[in-house]
Amino acid sequence: MGTPHTYRVIVRGTFDGLSPESRERLLAEVEEHGLAAMRFTEEGSLTYDRALKHFSYRLVVESDAEDGDEMAGALAEERVEAALAALGHGHRGLKSTVTDLDTMKINRKGR
Repeated sequence: MGTPHTYRVIVRGTFDGLSPESRERLLAEVEEHGLAAMRFTEEGSLTYDRALKHFSYRLVVESDAEDGDEMAGALAEERVEAALAALGHGHRGLKSTVTDLDTMKINRKGR
C-alpha cells in the first residue's frame, strides 16, 4: 500500500426521474442546500437550486496516491450514488473534478 492522499472532489450530475415525493422533499430543503451550504466533508455536501435540474456534491476522499485522481473520483461517485439512492433521488451523468490536496501548490503573496 502506498501513501494515502486527501482529495477534494466535486461530483456534478443531473436529477433524473424524480418522484413527486423526491421533488417535494428537495424543494422543502432547497434553502439548506444553496451556495452557503457548499462545504467539503467526508459524508458530502449536496447543493442544488429550485429548478431541480443539476446538483453538485462536495466530498473529501482519502485514497492511495498510487491509484491517482481517477480512483478518488470513482470513490466519490460511489458515495454520491449511494447517498442519492438512500434518499430516493434519481440521477444521471455523474462527472468528477478531483484536487489532490497533498500535491497542491499554494502561492502566497509576499509581504
